[in-house]
Amino acid sequence: MRGALPTAEIRYAVKANPAEPVLRLLADLDCTFDVASVGEIDLCAAAGVDGALMTFGNPLKKPAEVAYAFARGVRRFTFDTAAGLEAIAENAPGSSVECRIAPAFPSSVTPFGHKFGCAPDEAVGLLSQAARLGLRGDGLAFHVGSQQLDPGAWEIGIRCARGVFDAVPGMATLNLGGGIPVSYESRVPSVQVVGDAIADAFERHFPMLPHIVIEPGRAIVGSAGTLYCEVVSVRTGTDGRRWVYLDIGRYGGLAETENEYIRYRLRTSRDGDPVDDAVVAGPTCDGDDVLYRRYPLPVTLRPGDLAEIESAGAYTTSYSSSFNGFAFLATEFVEVDDAVTTG
Repeated sequence: MRGALPTAEIRYAVKANPAEPVLRLLADLDCTFDVASVGEIDLCAAAGVDGALMTFGNPLKKPAEVAYAFARGVRRFTFDTAAGLEAIAENAPGSSVECRIAPAFPSSVTPFGHKFGCAPDEAVGLLSQAARLGLRGDGLAFHVGSQQLDPGAWEIGIRCARGVFDAVPGMATLNLGGGIPVSYESRVPSVQVVGDAIADAFERHFPMLPHIVIEPGRAIVGSAGTLYCEVVSVRTGTDGRRWVYLDIGRYGGLAETENEYIRYRLRTSRDGDPVDDAVVAGPTCDGDDVLYRRYPLPVTLRPGDLAEIESAGAYTTSYSSSFNGFAFLATEFVEVDDAVTTG
């Protein structure tokens, strides 16, 4: 990441994988941290991360949550509304703030839609209001959408940000958000390709570089995790199709398979045998606990066979629940060549 974006502050998106060994490793590598809740603030603090290294990046937060973060030493917050700005001013006086804008980005694999951000023109007034409220409005932020496959998306955000920088004196930080993709079932643009597109955009739109922040989550931990699971049942359903049930599903950590947004690579103990399409489902009693409607799997699969789900280091533990009484996703950590991988 630093090779592709050598001037950027790497601010890890804790929500991708909040495990303590991951946080400690990244802190040792001089990362800072984007937190989305007071719970993530506590997790970072437990891992020895000082509040000054955290940014409360979720624009949606209650005044009491702002006050709690401020008491834990957090001094940078993201906002996208006047009400959110006022809550920060009242409960975290003198803090630095980043205003999140929402240009029209090309659709990503898991887009945010219209949930976050304001129009760039609106940001000018909000940042001016921040100064009147005694806050340091020195930052602008955007997010191109999770698993963004179009490197040109970052150019759109950088170009829109330039107009705000021109209109608001004293702006110093441009937060490019996350969205750098990970290879799952198919190839994606590399970190270097994204970094080159970002560098080119800054060369065209910012003759004087601001302080650049990037907030990778998936791109940092996605490829570091492998899920080990077991085939529970194989049957022909009432639809005439082959159904393969695993002992992990959407509620066990694979929530991103909703609408088949993320197509993980599945490896089985019978790879090499003839394959055919199967419906892949989880173990719970929810009819929506279906991972894939069509996935090529060996026709010889039987109950008890083992399977591996690759590149599952991001979001799986965060999404894991105890729905239907199934256990939370257990995680083991192994140090390999001075790096921590999750399994």
